[in-house]
Amino acid sequence: MIIEIIPRLYAGTDPVCNRAESMVSAAITSFRRYAFSRNPTKGMNPVPKKNFPPPHLAWTVWGLGAALYFTGFFHRVAPAVMTDQLMADFNIGAAVLGNFSAFYFYSYVAMQIPTGLLSDSWGPRKLLAAGAFVSAIGALLFAVAPTVSMANAGRLLIGGSVAVAYVAMLKLATCWFAPRRFATMGGLALFCGVVGAVSAGVPLRYLVDRFGWRPVMLAAAGVSLTLTAAIWFIVRDVPEEKGYAGYAQTNDTASRSIVSGLKTVLKTKNACLLALAPAGVVGPILAFCGLWGVPFLSTHYGLSPAAAAAVTSTMMVAWAVGGPILGGLSDRIGKRKPLYLAGSLMACAGWAVLVFAPRLPTAILTVLVIVTGFASGAMIIGFAFAKESVSPDLAGTVTGVCNMGVMSGPMILQPAIGIILERNWTGMMENGVRLYDLAAYRAGFALMIGFAVAASMLLFLTTETNCRQMVK
Repeated sequence: MIIEIIPRLYAGTDPVCNRAESMVSAAITSFRRYAFSRNPTKGMNPVPKKNFPPPHLAWTVWGLGAALYFTGFFHRVAPAVMTDQLMADFNIGAAVLGNFSAFYFYSYVAMQIPTGLLSDSWGPRKLLAAGAFVSAIGALLFAVAPTVSMANAGRLLIGGSVAVAYVAMLKLATCWFAPRRFATMGGLALFCGVVGAVSAGVPLRYLVDRFGWRPVMLAAAGVSLTLTAAIWFIVRDVPEEKGYAGYAQTNDTASRSIVSGLKTVLKTKNACLLALAPAGVVGPILAFCGLWGVPFLSTHYGLSPAAAAAVTSTMMVAWAVGGPILGGLSDRIGKRKPLYLAGSLMACAGWAVLVFAPRLPTAILTVLVIVTGFASGAMIIGFAFAKESVSPDLAGTVTGVCNMGVMSGPMILQPAIGIILERNWTGMMENGVRLYDLAAYRAGFALMIGFAVAASMLLFLTTETNCRQMVK
């Protein structure tokens, strides 16, 4: 019997042996499942799990991008507190001065779509380092310019170079921070930028009065050069380059061509509306605080340049505070459109009162500029709104398109207001500087109100995303 069973056992043909073998195999499998459920790594080589980057590293990487954005805002509004010295040094009027200030925006706007595309293909580190370096060259050229033409060239370089900052910051935020914090990070980015603008208010005026505007611009060039080195050696595009897991979503369409990606964005209704609308929200505040607000307040309220700069700086601070608060509130309630539209309407009303109301008491004027600035901070919601309206791989492209719309507002308004002021000039001059009366300013500032009304109409036509990312 045993002799007969043994050959069949090795041949695997005995049914009793087969059943026994099956029972043993099943028992071993059950034991393994039980053991691994209690200790999954026992008896096998565990796969190392990457953690997300520590907060201090993520904030450092993002913060260096924010530093370039800070310097960009500084240069953006610096002419506002130097209008008298610039007009006297270069012997120019309001129209030429408005065009001079707008040279920053000409290159800034032109760089937005290329920046968005390059951010998706090259990565933010190279863009930020190159931007900081070129801005240093532009600031140096502006500081030593003997003519307004060379000064324009310096402003052109500065605007085009710092144009990379915001898009690169948002790209870094996408990779280094959780998606639910995107709108909040956008608001904090605006806060950092506006702090730069505030530093170009009263502090800059003090430095200019003490040292002159040229030495101050030379110092700004040195700061940008130092920032270039810091970005190059510290910033990395994604956490994976530092050995951590990243937050960015992958998408099957990541390999789409640059041209097709841009076409897709431009064919999206929300993206187009959200690219045009911020021109009417940001345009007025940067035209006012960035150039024409100080002389207007001096004319209408009799304020000194330093006091008028303090008022415009207050508006910029309110704008900076409004960005992260309204962006965070939008994330919390899960809605984009209502807050953005409400902020636009409130800002529109604020500009109308500020421009056409009779001379207001100082306390009311202060409250008005704070409310108007805070409400304008709602524009930061537009970047999250637009990003959610396209597929994730187009985040940089749609951000560039939207930021192009943001900067087109002041690009148009600053020189346009200057032209209207020049046409309404009554011939008044003081120390070689042309003076414009209240009627001239009201005629020019009517454009700001028109832009704000148009922004509200465009936002009304957008489609709510409910804070959910569209994925193709």
